[in-house]
Amino acid sequence: MGRKKQIDTSMYFCPHTDCPNYGKVGPDNQIVGAGRYGKANTQLLRCKVCGRTFSARRGTPLFGLKASEETFYDVIACLAEGNGIRATARIKGVDKDTVAEWLDTASQHVEAVSRYLMVHLHFEEAQLDEFWSFVQKKRRTVPPLNSFRPNTATAGSG
Repeated sequence: MGRKKQIDTSMYFCPHTDCPNYGKVGPDNQIVGAGRYGKANTQLLRCKVCGRTFSARRGTPLFGLKASEETFYDVIACLAEGNGIRATARIKGVDKDTVAEWLDTASQHVEAVSRYLMVHLHFEEAQLDEFWSFVQKKRRTVPPLNSFRPNTATAGSG
């Protein structure tokens, strides 16, 4: 039996605000691998200072994602290429509500998602600018979800 594989944790930091190690990034951050979890085999990390564990995906658009990373970015790329939510759902075999949720998640992590699309899928900066402008415009024109719920006081009267 060989040595366990070492992972580079220098880009991670303890996300717990009450930990003295909170926010410290670099080779001396005292973050170590603590196994894996879930169907996606996601890396679990542990802070040696406070002893608590956290997901390597915490603070990223992939946190809590049950689908593969590849599926998530394929859906976002399909949207960025100009396809609508329903068309993307049909093309990628994902529920339209999931596509809309992932788009909202991506819009909260613009920098990370843009970097991935540029590096891994070779999107042009102009393409991404147009996409994020469209997303921002849509977010301003779509009413909040609770405005679609019927008013129970007036429902059924008439």
